[in-house]
Amino acid sequence: MVEIATFAAGCFWGIEDVFMSLPGVVSTRVGYCGGHADNPTYRDVCSSATGHAEAVEVSFDPNQISYNDLLKVFWECHDPTQINRRGPDFGDQYRSAIFYHTEKQNEAALASRTELEKTCAFGGDIATQIVPATIFWEAEAYHQKCHQKNVASCGF
Repeated sequence: MVEIATFAAGCFWGIEDVFMSLPGVVSTRVGYCGGHADNPTYRDVCSSATGHAEAVEVSFDPNQISYNDLLKVFWECHDPTQINRRGPDFGDQYRSAIFYHTEKQNEAALASRTELEKTCAFGGDIATQIVPATIFWEAEAYHQKCHQKNVASCGF
């Protein structure tokens, strides 16, 4: 049985690389989540007019890797204190977000964030949104597994 998890942590190319390398992850795809427009394109999302975040959808086998393990990787692979940015990329499409698919995922995400806040692990307030998953709009084909293709510029 495969489960789905959806995360946003800046540019989706880098976060896809992190998750697709984990044992127990069956597949990944990058796309747009959390916005209000139907069928957004990369250009639409980059305009900040759609409200979507660049995200990665992770299909995983919970018998091989747990959702809590995915959360741990999520927190470790980016700075969740930054608002609407990661590195040189900025805009609401680069926000940090956990899009939960079940109440169990919501509870686990909230508990993991609370634990990190208690330990002051990041030295600042965590800005990560924890919100219900909305429709996941798959990004254009040239964005999928971009770094694996060794493309110098995965953009347009």
